[in-house]
Amino acid sequence: MHQPSNPHLFSISLSESPLRGFLPLCVGIAFALLALAGCEPGPEAEAGSPSPMEGVTQEVMEVGSQYHNLRVERIVDGISNPWAIAFLPGERMLITERDGSLHMLEDGALTEISGLPEIHAQNQGGLMDVVPHPDYEANGWIYLTYSKGDSDGTVPALIRARLEGSELTDIEELFESNTVTSPGRHYGSRILFMGDGTLLMTIGDRGAEPARAQDTGDHSGTVVRLNEDGSVPDDNPFVDEEGYAPEIYTYGHRNIQGIILHPETGEVWATEHGPRGGDELNLLVAGTNYGWPEATLGRDYGTQEQFGGGESERHLPGMEEPVWEFLPTLAPSGLAVVSGTFDNWEGDLLAGGLRAERVLRVVLEEGEVVHIEELFTHDLGRIRDVRQGPDGAIYLATDESDGAIYRVEVDD
Repeated sequence: MHQPSNPHLFSISLSESPLRGFLPLCVGIAFALLALAGCEPGPEAEAGSPSPMEGVTQEVMEVGSQYHNLRVERIVDGISNPWAIAFLPGERMLITERDGSLHMLEDGALTEISGLPEIHAQNQGGLMDVVPHPDYEANGWIYLTYSKGDSDGTVPALIRARLEGSELTDIEELFESNTVTSPGRHYGSRILFMGDGTLLMTIGDRGAEPARAQDTGDHSGTVVRLNEDGSVPDDNPFVDEEGYAPEIYTYGHRNIQGIILHPETGEVWATEHGPRGGDELNLLVAGTNYGWPEATLGRDYGTQEQFGGGESERHLPGMEEPVWEFLPTLAPSGLAVVSGTFDNWEGDLLAGGLRAERVLRVVLEEGEVVHIEELFTHDLGRIRDVRQGPDGAIYLATDESDGAIYRVEVDD
């Protein structure tokens, strides 16, 4: 089991990413189009029809970094709190909106996808992750997570479906958390395919009762491991353990919203929201307890009181310490590992930050963080998702009521 000698604290900017230049495209034309659009609002787009949001590039900026000059292009905006992006063959992109909408971006136009199940979008709940099956071209499966229920209570749920034109079909309900909670916070809900016929799904502690993350019979505050059809793998760490939900892979989590499988090492890395100083980078190992809320640097938002025992009880037996703790807070969401087109970034992690409004490039060596570089600090807004596309570019989704998708490529 991985045991870091000392968790590191990120408390200073290790590298700045200054905005080197802002190059508006066709400013006069853009303003003219905006003026015309404001004169006569068009009818509300129906599901399956192209949206008025055409995805035309409205902004390009050049950003410096330690090794590369970066070209950042806004490819679409006007999206309501985008939560996740995914790529399909034919240069198509799927985009989830937390309010319960799913869109496909193709040839510069957005099309709304119909056929979704009933989604209860309230507070932090709604439509969340979307990930195509690794063998999508053969089986057509798309996996999605969402908050299922009503105003009395919800659960994080996982489905899969196929896409026919602009409609989801063949929907299969694969999993839902075993404890209904009043709609609120901490759904987790990231999906990760493991490449062995199984997948991981993160589930937050649901906010109201953090101690549930230490209840091994409760899915709250865990990462669950499922077969791709939703069944429980025979080799799950607690499958035969009394008092443990058999789906549990790891537990003791607050709210994981970034998770990746490292292609070079096979390690599973996750970024986790902590309250007021408890944001973490963890290396996930099957069967491990990651400590929340007993072992954490996080403080209660209301009382400011330390959860657990703070630094004095940071090293509790039977609880894994984080590889890194982000101070000041990052509010992490979205995690990618870089390969291919970015020289000197190969194998590095890119962690999105909501409150911090930046992306952190995290350099790893032998399971430890050795360097962090800040990118896009306050340039783009709240970073909800980070993905590397099949074209090698990095794609970012910003969590705003008027959210956007950005494409980042090397501009050396």
